[in-house]
Amino acid sequence: MWISAVGYITADTPREFETFAKDPNVHGAVLVLDSDGGSVLGTLALGRAIRSLGMVTTIGKTTALPPTGNGDRRARLSPDGNCESMCAFLLLAGSRRYVPPEAHVLVHQIWLGKKRKQALESNYSAEELNIVQRDIGRLVQYTIEMGGSGELLETALRVPPWEPLYRLSADELRRMKLTTADAVFERDMVGPPPPKSTTSLATVGQPAAPRE
Repeated sequence: MWISAVGYITADTPREFETFAKDPNVHGAVLVLDSDGGSVLGTLALGRAIRSLGMVTTIGKTTALPPTGNGDRRARLSPDGNCESMCAFLLLAGSRRYVPPEAHVLVHQIWLGKKRKQALESNYSAEELNIVQRDIGRLVQYTIEMGGSGELLETALRVPPWEPLYRLSADELRRMKLTTADAVFERDMVGPPPPKSTTSLATVGQPAAPRE
């Protein structure tokens, strides 16, 4: 069994995950990510919760399948998922981590959410710049705490929001310690579906917003 984590990470996601994680089966489970990122502070809190539960992280897509003849629900796990922006730091939270060759891990700079789409045209106050600097410091501390490499943050900070996200190579994923295991599942695994929840990312969070 695995837990499917699909969608956008919000400030509310850690609280929703805390409720979801009361299920004893969550401890040490495999968390399969397919997310385009989201809130910096939400990601850091969620990542620490994931680490405290000893969860394993990977990337993939979960597809519901027709039930068996006995009526048992099934789902298929395939490796071609995306983990974008802050999702890369969520991936880092796993006690073990695996990125399949078919998966995409893409990074860029953190930015003020309301101004990301018009980053070059926008004006910025000193307080807004302070918020960004503070969050970068928090990401540094978190990356060290999770046993990651500073190269991850340095690479992300080289990609401004007006440029395409940068896809990390297999070598970079190893060097940055985003992948530490050779596998967590058999390929295209079929099994019982992830546990139900009222929201979607980690079977918690909100559906990802469409990109423009």
